[in-house]
Amino acid sequence: MTNNFLRKLSLAACCTIAMSLPYTGTSQTTASWTADNGNGTFTNPLFYDEFSDPDILRVGDDYYLAGTTMHTVPGLVVLHSKDLVNWENISYCFDRFDFEDPSFSLSGPQGKSRGEVYGEGIWAPAIRYANGQFYVFSNINGKGLQCYTSKDIRGPWTHHNMKGRIYDLSVLFDDDGKIYAIHGYGEVRCTELKADMSGPVEGTEKVIIPQGSAVGEGHHMYKIDGMYYLISTDYKPNGRTLCSRSKSIWGPYETCVITADETFGYHAAPLTQWKGRIVKDGSKFIIPKADENATACSNIHQGGIVQDQSGQWWALLMMDFHSIGRTVTLAPVTWKDGWPFVGLEGNLGRAPRTWFKPDVKATAEQLEQPIFKPHAPYNRNEDFNGKQLGRVWQWNHNPNDKMWALKGGRLRLNTMPADQLMWARNSLTQRVIGPSSITTVELYTKGMKDGDVAGLGNINVPCSWIGIVKEGKQLLLRWFEQASNDTIDQAISPNTEKIWLRMCGEYDDDKAEYAYSLDGEHFQTMGHTMLLSYQLVTFQGSRHALFAFNKNGKHGGYAEFDNFTVLEPESDRSANIPYGKTFRIINLATGHPMNAIDHGLMHDTSAKNNSKSTRFRIIDKGQGKVSLQCEDGRYVWVSGLGLPGDVRLTKDAAKAEVFLWQDYLNGEFMLMSLRTHLYVGKSPTTGSPYSMDFKGADPARRNGAVFRWEEVK
Repeated sequence: MTNNFLRKLSLAACCTIAMSLPYTGTSQTTASWTADNGNGTFTNPLFYDEFSDPDILRVGDDYYLAGTTMHTVPGLVVLHSKDLVNWENISYCFDRFDFEDPSFSLSGPQGKSRGEVYGEGIWAPAIRYANGQFYVFSNINGKGLQCYTSKDIRGPWTHHNMKGRIYDLSVLFDDDGKIYAIHGYGEVRCTELKADMSGPVEGTEKVIIPQGSAVGEGHHMYKIDGMYYLISTDYKPNGRTLCSRSKSIWGPYETCVITADETFGYHAAPLTQWKGRIVKDGSKFIIPKADENATACSNIHQGGIVQDQSGQWWALLMMDFHSIGRTVTLAPVTWKDGWPFVGLEGNLGRAPRTWFKPDVKATAEQLEQPIFKPHAPYNRNEDFNGKQLGRVWQWNHNPNDKMWALKGGRLRLNTMPADQLMWARNSLTQRVIGPSSITTVELYTKGMKDGDVAGLGNINVPCSWIGIVKEGKQLLLRWFEQASNDTIDQAISPNTEKIWLRMCGEYDDDKAEYAYSLDGEHFQTMGHTMLLSYQLVTFQGSRHALFAFNKNGKHGGYAEFDNFTVLEPESDRSANIPYGKTFRIINLATGHPMNAIDHGLMHDTSAKNNSKSTRFRIIDKGQGKVSLQCEDGRYVWVSGLGLPGDVRLTKDAAKAEVFLWQDYLNGEFMLMSLRTHLYVGKSPTTGSPYSMDFKGADPARRNGAVFRWEEVK
C-alpha cells in the first residue's frame, strides 16, 4: 500500500492498513516532514514535532535556533540552518542536570510533589553571540537563571548558575558593553547582568513597562537602528504577539499588536483537566471536547525575529499544534511606520502558510550543498548499532548511566523500581511526528524477570503504553491507558523472546492506537482508540517512550529494544497540488462546488452539478504559483483590490490572476493573490459571490476561504 494512499485515510483506516504492512526494520527508507517544498517555497510548520519557545540568532551566514526541553535531557537544544527553512540538530547545552536534587533524576520519593520535575526543568531560552562566544540563557525552576557559554556552537558548553528570579527572559548586549535581561509578565522588568555571568548587578532592576499595558511574556529584545524593540506574547484573553518600542532601554515604551488570529486553520487543542499530581495514583483525567471555533492560544505567538542577507526580516514563532505540542512557524515581516508587522503588505498581522524561501544570497554552487536541500532536522529511525544514541533521543529526567547500555546492536534497559510509566527511570523518549505517523519497535524479552514491565509508551498526561509484563514465568501482553485507568491483558507463550510493538497516531485529530505482532508480518490492534491532548502539566506534547521498570519494587532483569522506525504517510507532499488534473473546488464552509457562472462571476452550485463550469485545471507558473482555468476555457481573474464580486471569468489568459497555492494538507488549500496578499473566499451565510477580501482561515476552516479539491476522471 502506498504512502499517497495512506495519507488520505482516517486513523481507523490508516491503522488497519498499517497492520498489514510487514515490518522491515531499518531497511525501510521513509521520508520525514520538511517544510521545504523543493520548488523555492516552504510550507509551515517548519517542524511537525515539538519545538517550543524558539529564539533565533544569525551569525554571518549561519542561523541558530534554541528551544525549550523542560525535564528531558540532554537539554537546551540548538539547531543550525543556512536558509531558515532546513535545519539540523547540532548541539545540546548540557547532557544532564548538574544538581544534587533527586527530583531531576526521578530518584526521590514516588508520589511526592518534589519527586519529579515534570513541567519544570529548563525552558524559554535566549541565544546570543557576543565577545567572540555564544551564550544561551534560560531558567531552571527553583534554581534561578542559568547561562551556558561556548566559543563553538557545538560545544562543549560551560555552565554558569546566575541564580536570581529572572525567567522567560530576553538578553540584550548593548552597544555600550552593558548586558540587560528583560523579564516578567505584564509588569516588564529590566535587570543588568554581570559580564562574567556570575549573576545580576545588584540594585539595577527596574520596571520598564508597567502593569496594565496589555503586554505579556516570552520577551525578545532587539536594538535596531538605535531603537529598542521588545517582542512579547500575551495570552489574555487569547494569544497575541506584541511589539513595544522605545528610544531608551528604560522606556517609556509604546506598544502595538503585530500578529493575532493566525492559526493556519487549526483550532485550540483540548487541554487535559486533572485532579492531583500527575504521578499520584488515582489521579482523574478529563480530556474535554475541543472548541473548533476557538483560537485561544493556539495561534502563532512567542518567538523572535531575524534579518536575512537580503535585508528581509522574518519571524520564527511557535504555535500550539494539538497533541504534538508547540512547534515553529516561519513568517515574513513587513516594516510599516517603524513597526515589524508579521505578514505581507495588504494583509498585515496574518501569515501565509506557504511562502517563498528567504533569499540568503547563496551562490549556485552553495545551493547544491546538502544543507540547502530539503531535509528534516532529525533522523528518527534508530537501529542502536552505533556507540552513541541519535541526537533525536532524550531521557525522561536524568538517567542512571549504570543501568542502560548499547550492547550487541540493541538498547538495553535494566529495570529499576517504579509504580508506573511516569515514574520509570531511564525511559528513552523522542517527540511524536505529525500530521500522522506509524512507529514500530522490536522488544526482546529474554532478560526480563518477575515483575518487570517493558514496552512502547506515550509519555503525556494522561500516559499510555503497550508492552510485556513478566509474572513469574508467564508473559502478559498488556495495553494500558491512564485516562480511563483501563488495562487489557493477553497471555502469550512464555517462550516468546521477541515482539513487535506499534503506535499509530493521527496527531492533528488527537487520536492514537496501539498494535502488536508476533512475527513482524501480521499486526493486530489492541485496546481502543485513545484521545490525545496538549496539557500544561509537563508542558510537552506526546512523546514516544521506550521503557522498562519493575512493578514489584525491586531491581529486576533487563529489556532490549531494536530497530525503532517511524513511517510518515503525509511527509511526501509532491501530489498535494493537482498539477495535470481536472478537479472540482469544494468550499469547506458550504460543501458546494465553485461554479463559473455565465454572468462572469464565481459562485457556488449544487453538489450534484458536475458540468464544465465546475471543473478547473491549474496553469503552472512555477514555485507554487498557479492560475486557474475553467474547463469551458475561461480564466479566473480578480478586478480591483478585493471587494465582493471581484472574482470573475475572462477569456484573456494575460489577465489571469496569479495565486500562491496554500497547502493545508489532505487535499485542502487556500488561494492567495500575489498581487494583494488576500485570499479568495465566499461567505457561507450572505449568498454573495466569491470575492478576494479574506485575510485567512478561521480555526474551524469554515469561514469560506478554505477549499478541498477532488479530481474529476
